[in-house]
Amino acid sequence: MKQNARGSVPSPTDLGEEWSDALAEAVGIGPALTRDLLLTLLLALCLWGVRQLVLLMVRRRTGDDVRRLYQWRKGTTYAATAIAVLALIQIWTGEMQSIGTFLGLLTAGIAIALKDPLVDLAGWMFIISRRPYATGDRITIREHTGDVIDQRLFQFTLLEVGTVTGAGQSTGRIVHVPNGWVFSDSVTNHTGTFAYVWHEVAVVVSFESDWRAAKQILTEVVHECAEHLSEDAARTLRRAAREYFIFYSKLTPVVYTSVVGEGVQLTLRYLVAPRRVRGSEQDVWEAVLDRFATRDDIDLAYPTTRLYRNDLEGKPGAGGPRSET
Repeated sequence: MKQNARGSVPSPTDLGEEWSDALAEAVGIGPALTRDLLLTLLLALCLWGVRQLVLLMVRRRTGDDVRRLYQWRKGTTYAATAIAVLALIQIWTGEMQSIGTFLGLLTAGIAIALKDPLVDLAGWMFIISRRPYATGDRITIREHTGDVIDQRLFQFTLLEVGTVTGAGQSTGRIVHVPNGWVFSDSVTNHTGTFAYVWHEVAVVVSFESDWRAAKQILTEVVHECAEHLSEDAARTLRRAAREYFIFYSKLTPVVYTSVVGEGVQLTLRYLVAPRRVRGSEQDVWEAVLDRFATRDDIDLAYPTTRLYRNDLEGKPGAGGPRSET
């Protein structure tokens, strides 16, 4: 250990300078930069140690109080971060050649430390400018479907619908969604530019029923329940076509025919407002049940098991009984 000119023991400051000079010579960097790096490391260790000591004391005093421990953990993190930023400014600004360099490093540090909040803020700017949805719209993002009831800088809020109580009905649950999800996930807007959705109701009648009569009844029912929406949907579609390439050649209700295992399936397809899906389906089914109840040649089909004998019931050309001439 070296002594000064008066023969006294070197001070801690002198020792620190000697150590930093020796380290600078060993690693090949400037003494000033080495000193700042050592101070930064010492600052990090001190802040970490103090924070751990505070949390240890809190644990002893609060016991199993998870809420208070979480609050102290978050609070000490914020406090340590603020102290570190102020101390690092004091340590490093003396070596900065310009305030621009300092601001550049500060901005880069903030961008790394606050990546998710910055992405959420950028998502908010995207939502405001491009407007993929607005407050009051019904949207689906990831597994969440609901009505947008609030928009903020870092998140938006949904009133959840449909996942528990059925088609389009509110569950009463509030879902907070980060704005940054609009960059990584697809957003389905149910009530945006084109305010209607195509809805289908499948009605299956037995093979023995008069399916043509059933189709005629269903056609009348779906026109009574939904045809009045076609004119408004056409106006909405013309407005939407100014912004998007949306084209439908036919907006009126229609009934399609197909065959499934239980019988003949007649599918009603019509336009409906998203918030009216469940109500409209109820209206359709009640009308269908009332009409079918008056017919003795139409039965709804359901999974059944029956014995079929081709030699008694089959067609003559397919091995069935031959007609007597």
